[in-house]
Amino acid sequence: MILLNPGPVNVSDRVRQALLRPDVCHRESEFTELLHGIQAKLLKAFVPGAEHEYAAAVITGSGTSAVESALMSSIPHGKRILIINNGVYGERLSQMVSLPRLGVSELKYEWTVKPDPERLRLALRQHPEVHGVAMVHHETTTGLLNPVKEIAEVVDSQNRVFIVDAVSALAGETIDIAGSHMYMVAGTAGKCIQGFPGVSFVLVRKGFLERMRAYPKRSWYLHLTHYVDDQGRGTVPFTPAVQVYYAFDEALNELLEEGVAKRVQRYRRMAHLIRERMAKLGIKPVLTPDRQSNTITAYYLPDGLTYQSLHDRLKEQGYVIYAGQGNLENKIFRVANMGALTEAQFTAFLDAFEQVCTVR
Repeated sequence: MILLNPGPVNVSDRVRQALLRPDVCHRESEFTELLHGIQAKLLKAFVPGAEHEYAAAVITGSGTSAVESALMSSIPHGKRILIINNGVYGERLSQMVSLPRLGVSELKYEWTVKPDPERLRLALRQHPEVHGVAMVHHETTTGLLNPVKEIAEVVDSQNRVFIVDAVSALAGETIDIAGSHMYMVAGTAGKCIQGFPGVSFVLVRKGFLERMRAYPKRSWYLHLTHYVDDQGRGTVPFTPAVQVYYAFDEALNELLEEGVAKRVQRYRRMAHLIRERMAKLGIKPVLTPDRQSNTITAYYLPDGLTYQSLHDRLKEQGYVIYAGQGNLENKIFRVANMGALTEAQFTAFLDAFEQVCTVR
């Protein structure tokens, strides 16, 4: 089955075979070697040249676990987080901080609108109690790419902490984590890194990490310094998904062999292929080109086709597309181009899509 949804993604045979490596105990030296290798590869891939400035904490859990770990571990007593919300996953950030009442009034935008850095600057000046700002880099609700570099510059200029949900962006979009002084960046194995779901991670600046040690523990399983401290000693605080770590390690090997920049370019080319063909078929995108990411495109449903009908007819031919969310659920469909897929596979999908739209 060809998965055209934004995770889980199709993986290579090489990554899949890594699941079959020998069983090991996570308290043994074999796991220590595996874990330290993963951490080193994450730093090499995403903060090249600044590996000494960051720590990589690896967590057994989905990307949401890494995001929640970053948020809940980063707020000192008496301070708050400001959320930039322009999609379902921005809304999820708000829900996370609302449970322990750690947020302030969010900066909320329509789902197709990019945040305004100057509006953020004003909000930070008006709210001295705000310690950090959190935002989604790639909002897969619509495939919107948020201006992470511009927002990072404003947050840094106001001496605040920037927390980035890059779960759907790392290895798919260009991002200068170290150069933009991003304090915490959350990612996952099962999207653009082309691993399996079940392992996620947080990249955190070491200087900020030392400050975090004095912050209150708002979760036992997800408190980030537990992971950093234990993993520095080559172990983990809780039982990990060892076989999925093996596959993650192999996916990182593939990423480094291909090169992060080249993978970003590959995804961009595949997105262009999809968008060019859809335009010829008269399928209207939700976003203008200047707002689109490299790895997912949202389209309005063709006239006369429901999402369920479109989905089911494509699945019969071996292709899985993705529904809209929220108030877009019955209006759009989404096509992701993440994963270990070839140009020939995308072309075959587009042929199948054209056939479905022609024969009704």
